[in-house]
Amino acid sequence: MTDLAIREPPRVLVPVAVLDGESISESLVRFLAPAEIVVLGYHTLPEQTPTEQASMQFEERAQAATEDIASTFREAGRDVETRVAFTHDRDQTVERVAAEVNATAILLPNPVGDVANVAVPIRGAVDENRLADLVATLVSESAATVTLWGFGPQADADARVAAVRKTLRERGLPSEQIQTETTEAEDPVRNIVERSADFDVIVMGAGDAGLLAPLFGDDSERVAEGAVAPVLVVRKLDPSD
Repeated sequence: MTDLAIREPPRVLVPVAVLDGESISESLVRFLAPAEIVVLGYHTLPEQTPTEQASMQFEERAQAATEDIASTFREAGRDVETRVAFTHDRDQTVERVAAEVNATAILLPNPVGDVANVAVPIRGAVDENRLADLVATLVSESAATVTLWGFGPQADADARVAAVRKTLRERGLPSEQIQTETTEAEDPVRNIVERSADFDVIVMGAGDAGLLAPLFGDDSERVAEGAVAPVLVVRKLDPSD
């Protein structure tokens, strides 16, 4: 076991559409368990349905479903915080709760088996400290390979990948667990979606246009909808933190 130079455990927000039967696979629970976990059980309402009415009608059921998911993390040895929300705007609610709990990353779940290969696409400037803290925490107790995948002009992509690799090594991740590659692609999101089946989990940095922009905004919505693997979006650090 390697001692990691991580200042505080990263926190992952796990939004789950609990009344729609969405759940988190046991293998994904095991992968995420080294981080601090906040489970957000939410239900998206039709525009005409008041949130107060839905809360009165469905809150007990939503609470129970959220606790069921939280219990799987507790069984994996992790204390879990839970939230329940009824909302007309799923993305806005996730962003708000992520800010309130100071989440390092947000999970977009997909089914997955044992996690052996984690892809880290690097499409531009990233906060390598937050990214490395999360990735190193999640894979340090396993033999999972981390593939740092840089996009852009060769020199820029090489430099970004090298910076993240260096930070991962400083966090104690062995060299043999880190692989690197670069792609000069005009449409990185398309490349990520097309190769998502090659990886067990994808970890991405948030873009400039907002917290969920890499996944829910414009062309990058294809990652959330098209990726086979679960996706973790690393939030930018709030300047006030």
